[in-house]
Formats: sequence, C-alpha cells, structure tokens
Amino acid sequence: MRLGADHVRVRVPATSANLGPGFDALGLALALHDDLDVHALGTPDVVVEVTGEGAGQVPDDEQHLVVQALRLALDHVGAPQSGVRLVCRNRIPHGRGLGSSAAAVVAGVLAARGLVGEPDALPDDVVLQLAAQMEGHPDNAAPAVLGGATVAWAEGARFHAAPVAVSEELAPVAIVPAQHLSTKAARGVLPSHVPHGDAAFQAGRAALLVEALGRRPDLLMTATQDRLHQEYRRRVMPDSLALVDALRARGVAAVVSGAGPTVLALARRLGAAGAPAVGGDSAVRTDADDAIAAAFGGAMGGWRVLPLAVDREGASVRRVVGDLAGDRLR
Repeated sequence: MRLGADHVRVRVPATSANLGPGFDALGLALALHDDLDVHALGTPDVVVEVTGEGAGQVPDDEQHLVVQALRLALDHVGAPQSGVRLVCRNRIPHGRGLGSSAAAVVAGVLAARGLVGEPDALPDDVVLQLAAQMEGHPDNAAPAVLGGATVAWAEGARFHAAPVAVSEELAPVAIVPAQHLSTKAARGVLPSHVPHGDAAFQAGRAALLVEALGRRPDLLMTATQDRLHQEYRRRVMPDSLALVDALRARGVAAVVSGAGPTVLALARRLGAAGAPAVGGDSAVRTDADDAIAAAFGGAMGGWRVLPLAVDREGASVRRVVGDLAGDRLR
C-alpha cells in the first residue's frame, strides 16, 4: 500500500480507566487533548519536537511511543516506512493515570491511517487491536479511540470494546498531583488473589456503575465503591487515597484515575438553584466544588484541579494541505 499524504494532524483525548470497580475494563474519555502534527519525510530522519507535558523527558527519536505506534500500523497494512517529523503539543499529564501512553499509541496508529492511501485499512477496531497490543490492555485505548465511556475486554489475543451511555449531568473533575507514579509501580502492589467476597462485591458494583454512568448518576457514590485495587495501592499513593477518602466522606464519587495518582471526581453539574443540570461546558459548577475546596483548605500543595467535560467524539485524524486540515478520517 502506498502513502496518500505527507502531513496529518491528530487529536487524542485523555482517559481515565477503572472508574473505581471497573478494573481493566471501564474507561472514560476526557476533554483534555494532545495535538500532534505528523509529517512523512523523504529522508530517513526522525525529528521529534515536544512542547507541554513531557517536554525534555520523553524520547526524541525512534523510541518515542507515537513513532513506534506509527511504525507498527504502517507495517500492519503493508505501507512503506519513511522518515518522520513529529510535532507534539501535549496537555495530558504523564505518569498520572490519565492515559498519556494510550494517547500516544492511539495517535501513532491514527497518524498511519491519515498517511496511507487507503484509510479504511485501519478502521477503529484495528486501531483498538494495535493500540491495546502495545499497551497490554484496552481500558484506556478504547475510550481514546471511541470517545465517551466504554467497556473493553479481551478474548484470547483479540480486544473488543462497546460504548457505555454517559449522562449529560456528568462533569468529571481531575485532581492532579505534582508527583508521577509509573503504572508498573502501581500494579506491583496488587495481590495475585483476592477473597471471593471481594470479587463478588466488585462484579456487582461494576455492573451498577454502567447504569449509574448513563441513567442513574444519583447512584454513582455506591457504584464507584471498590475492593479490588485502590486500597492495596494506598502505600504507594497515600495522599491520593486520603483525598479519595476525604471527598467520599463529603458525598463525592471520587476514585483513583487509572493507576493513579490522579484522583477523579465523577461530579454532577449544578443548575442555578443547586439542582443537577444537563448541558453547558466544563466551567459550570458541580456538586464536588465545595468538597474539593474543603478537602484542601486553600492549600493546594502542588495539586491541580481540572474540571473537564466528557470527550464524546474520541481521537481524530485529518490530512493537512498547506495550513488547512481536511475532513476527519474515520
């Protein structure tokens, strides 16, 4: 297969996996994006320019995750490899449980979709396969590709995902600490076995969470209860779990975002009279605002509070001619 373009523009959202009980299965796309320009070069050079999150820390050569994913996808469809100039404008924090690595991998695969002469050779299900293959699990890749909330699973070597309805009331708030934590470290404290009672509890809460996200956001506090991973991770992210405890004590459905240490509040929008409201943007008041302010007492200690809308569209790629980006290639 030949290349059909030499410049594409990719946008990919942050994601939060698990959402409490949905360990390695449930995920949510958030309106916080990395934007990338990918140029195919006529030389073998690889040039990586990064501004924002990860600048000066991520590789600037073939080891960059976007470049690796691009290579994998081009090989998958039998397209020729080329030199690459990659320009990244990163907003997704790294090492904080907001899906930065999944975003990079999805971006690379989508860049290949835009560059090849037949974009339909890389449909969403193939993008998910390749991204989850690189990631090792599909819980972040699925919402990054599809947008909204998803439930993802594996059957043998194949990965699958299905959309989950998300109420218009939902107004996620990411509370991001200054420190990083690797996924490997966060997974390293998890036990190989859990009690049968905890497993049964977890299955019930994960099923309830699907209903709460879509039709019954009033059930989010109960639906986000977890016995499978968060408490085990307390010793590697004590401040994050203390914040989860403090917010839940104030009635906020707070969870560890992915492998942490970011805390995600699954808040609800408030109308003018303080009642739950639908619509609007991420700047509206939520039922978590006062609880978050009270938990910190005015001393943020390096934490950032990011009110975020749900990204309902997922990642996108567009071909660029001159300075103009064309239609989204889906």
